[in-house]
Amino acid sequence: MFKAFKILLLSLSLFFFYTCYQTNPNALKPDFVTEQTLIDTDDPAIWVNPNDPMQSLILGTDKGDENGGVYIFDLKGKLQKSITGLKRPNNIDVEYGLMMPDSQRMDIAVYTERGINKIRVLKLPEMEYIDNGGIEVFEGVTEREPMGIGLYKKANTGEVFAIVGRKIGPDGAYLWQYRLNVDSTNIVKGEAVRKFGAFKGTKEIESIAVDDALGYVYYSDEGAGVRKYYADPDSSNSELALFASKDFTEDHEGISIYTTSERTGYILVSDQQSNRFHVFTRESPHQRVAIIPVSTNESDGSEVTNIAFGNLYPKGFFIAMSDDRTFQIYKWEQLEALILQKAKQ
Repeated sequence: MFKAFKILLLSLSLFFFYTCYQTNPNALKPDFVTEQTLIDTDDPAIWVNPNDPMQSLILGTDKGDENGGVYIFDLKGKLQKSITGLKRPNNIDVEYGLMMPDSQRMDIAVYTERGINKIRVLKLPEMEYIDNGGIEVFEGVTEREPMGIGLYKKANTGEVFAIVGRKIGPDGAYLWQYRLNVDSTNIVKGEAVRKFGAFKGTKEIESIAVDDALGYVYYSDEGAGVRKYYADPDSSNSELALFASKDFTEDHEGISIYTTSERTGYILVSDQQSNRFHVFTRESPHQRVAIIPVSTNESDGSEVTNIAFGNLYPKGFFIAMSDDRTFQIYKWEQLEALILQKAKQ
């Protein structure tokens, strides 16, 4: 009987592999896949260790209502640590150099926790909370459940802001922006400084990505496309662009920004139900240059870096959530080859 059970497990594993990785024979295959989380992966982030890039970390949320978590992996997807018992953590982002009272700087990760209507702040790489139980968001309104988050560091002041989206919100004020301040006891607090963001009125807004270097924030209005605004809360609230509005099967989801120079690069957007990513130029008018099929299934969140990690990822890597409770990791060279191939056509 035990032998039959082993055969059944093997058959199920082969079926799973076939359905998730072979649906599209032209899809890119991941170089590594993280160990599985407990419930439902949602969004990854990357922390680059400034002293030794090979000791960098991959962070990912696991979207459980009562036993959700933040999982920490090494660069090959091996689990290093987990924080569990969370109430539906959704998206996560990383920022470098938050100013402390003693003028020291600290790297942080911030995630949204929908079940308690808060964002949570962790010190990196220790993964220790420094928010005294969390920062309340969307206070004073009915629709509060936080989902998306993108962190922005203002170049001329070093101030760090969290741009937060929610499950439901009004056109024109769907996103709220919070200045993150550190008090004399080294506790991070949030101050609402801005409300903005157009919304088509269908689907929802979740994925948020910030281009610190150029000062822009992008977010997926799932039923419309990707919207672009200034990230600086003191700038105009006028929409700068709406792109990625055509040829998506259903939902616009994860947004990732890969830089090739100070002002150039690519913006990758998940076409969730088609298991592919549309690639647009980082520079305006954000023209589409490629559509890349991947092996993820129903991919929601994603992230990318151009940092070299030795021979493991010479030009960085791209990571995307898959609905089998994993995150898939791709060497950038895989995506680059298809982008350059499309450019020659």
